[in-house]
Formats: sequence, structure tokens, C-alpha cells
Amino acid sequence: MTDRRPQEPERDERTGQAAAAARMARKDRWVEEQIRVAMERGEFDDLPGAGKPIEGLGDSHDPDWWLKKLVEREKIAVLPLSVQLRKEDAELDARLDTIGYETEVRRVVTDFNERVVAARYRAPEGPPLVTMPRDVDEAVAAWTDRRAERKAARAAAQVAAEAAAPPRRWWQRRSPR
Repeated sequence: MTDRRPQEPERDERTGQAAAAARMARKDRWVEEQIRVAMERGEFDDLPGAGKPIEGLGDSHDPDWWLKKLVEREKIAVLPLSVQLRKEDAELDARLDTIGYETEVRRVVTDFNERVVAARYRAPEGPPLVTMPRDVDEAVAAWTDRRAERKAARAAAQVAAEAAAPPRRWWQRRSPR
């Protein structure tokens, strides 16, 4: 059976200090050396914003500066719930048109309706909520009609493209349909 004692940290032979502690003590000198070498190579020349004041360093301190920068950078729209639902209602038909299954259309419309009803029971924040829930069956019927129209339009375009194509010669193969 072996004796399991905690291993002693590796010691530097010259100073007797632990090697990790010695590395930590020399860390600042190592960083300064890396910066000096990079400056000699010219890696800090022609950086964007060189010679210009740093943006956002004003007299006042805004504790939410990072949040404002995030919203600006990611183009996040921070809207009151009533406006957000109104916008989603306006874009809902286009979103439904990208869906291929009726069950998924029903799920999306039901989810939208649940959020509208939940918003009606919350305390108002911002403009009043004028968005109404949608009838799921009517939404599915409208989605089915738009889908049939798109399918008919594609078929008509295909027929027109075939009619505009040059006639095939007897030696050319017909493409399978």
C-alpha cells in the first residue's frame, strides 16, 4: 500500500519558491515584453480609431451603457407588449405561409392567441392593446387558400415556361415528369 500524501508544489531550484508563484510574480514583465515586441513589429500601427477620442467617454456615467450598446449592436427592438403583438399580427400571415403543415399552422395561431389573451389580463404598459385573437379555423382556411393560389401560380408559370421553350427535336430525349 502506497502512502498518499498531497504532492508538494514544484519548487524553483534558485529561489526555493513554488514554480507557479514564481511565474505569477513574473507575469507582468512577460506581458510588458509581449507588448514591446508587438510594437516593434508594428502590430499597433493603423488600428481603427487611431488618433481619435474613445467614443462614449463623457462627463456622465450611465449604468445601463452596456445594455444600450447591446440593443444598438444587435438591432433588438424593445417594444411594449401591445405594440409587439400588433406588429406580430401584421406579419402573421407571411409567417404562416412559410409553414408546410396544418397542425403547425394551428399551433402557431393558438400560441399567438394565448399571448394576446394573456396580454389583455396584464396591467397596461404603453399604448392600449387593440390586437384581437384570431379564429384558428379561419386562419387555417386562409392559409389553405393562399397555398392553393401559390401552387396554381407555380403550375401556370411552369406551363408558360414549357410553352416558351423551343420545340424538341426527334433525337432529343424528353425529360421525365
